[in-house]
Amino acid sequence: MAGAFLMEIRRATQSALLVIRAAAELPSAPVEVSVCADSLEVRSGRSCDAAALPAGVRLAPSSCRGLRRLRGDGLHLRVRLRCPPPAADVVFTLKESLKPNKNYIFYCQSCGDIVVKDWKFLRVLPLPSEDWSDLVEEWCCHPDPFARSTLHPQHGDCFVGDTYFLVNSGNESHVPESPVCCSEAGHHASQSGSYLKSKENTRVICKRCKTMLGETVSSDTIKYYVTEVNIQPAEGSFSPTPRSQFVQSMVAQCLLELSSAKSTFRFTIKGDNGKTYILVWLLNSDTLLVESFGSSSCHSDFTLFGDILTPSSGPVGTWNAVKVLYQPCIQCRNKELADAWENDMGVHPLKFPSETCLELLLILGLSTTSLPPSLRCMNSFQEKQAPRTQGSALIKRAWSTEEKD
Repeated sequence: MAGAFLMEIRRATQSALLVIRAAAELPSAPVEVSVCADSLEVRSGRSCDAAALPAGVRLAPSSCRGLRRLRGDGLHLRVRLRCPPPAADVVFTLKESLKPNKNYIFYCQSCGDIVVKDWKFLRVLPLPSEDWSDLVEEWCCHPDPFARSTLHPQHGDCFVGDTYFLVNSGNESHVPESPVCCSEAGHHASQSGSYLKSKENTRVICKRCKTMLGETVSSDTIKYYVTEVNIQPAEGSFSPTPRSQFVQSMVAQCLLELSSAKSTFRFTIKGDNGKTYILVWLLNSDTLLVESFGSSSCHSDFTLFGDILTPSSGPVGTWNAVKVLYQPCIQCRNKELADAWENDMGVHPLKFPSETCLELLLILGLSTTSLPPSLRCMNSFQEKQAPRTQGSALIKRAWSTEEKD
């Protein structure tokens, strides 16, 4: 893989860790590395490979330090940036992505089928955090005044939760103020006929691909998960997004929003079946990832679920990413730690469909294996609150603008 490198840039410090992977294939051969402001060059014997850096990424060659060679990794060195790297794409919150009095189309993210067509919301309102009712005793000195209250959207409402949208599935008729609870719901309204209700439970399923999109909360309230539906303005054109790219983008957006709003950095990823699948510790959210695939015919180090770079992106890929530590909890793994996090008020739960939790776990695992071996785990990280060894992974927030074109 001649000429391949990985650069992890931190915007906050304007510094980068550069890993030149070409040196890993020839551990005994001398390698000469030339670091220029806008390019890198690797010489080994008679071969010479060069890679141009993306626009906006400019290095300060005189700041190179910490050069070392690690078995299986290649050459590591740290370098400063000559100027601030390109700013991250503006990430709109889930609430900001929907506007009142505009028509939207809900697409199944997996197959692109239209779930709901021309849905107009009169109000788009944020929901309180998932554990708000558990804190009522701390707020009130008398019995819980909200014990019999439920937050269900009326006609024209869209309530935005941490990982889902609550919408009213009724028609133009008035929606009762006290909807029937979901155990008594015998059916739910379908505006377009593109989703079905499972006979076994209240799962809302795409009619074409049978993917779970959400669940019925009551006879006239549907919960759609943000990882399962792609909501686009009715007047715009729809272009499908690769599955793993979409899941990574939405999960990263949820982590960013909650860490910023609640100053929490530990999360449990739960399925709709109530099981905990992953423990996630957010390390940083200002990472700019640059990777050159070199002259290798197989450039899939960060190719997940068939997501490949478009030809216009060239041999160098650029992503905004969040860096996390994680621990899987499937098959009773890390049960004691998961129980401890469950009872910790500083840990925030995120609920997704169980199938999506498994997809996310696979994405994290593939991201981990794509990293150089020395960057795949972090030892003794807050040993009292976390296990001695945790998997390290990078979750892509979005593709760079150059790659989208």
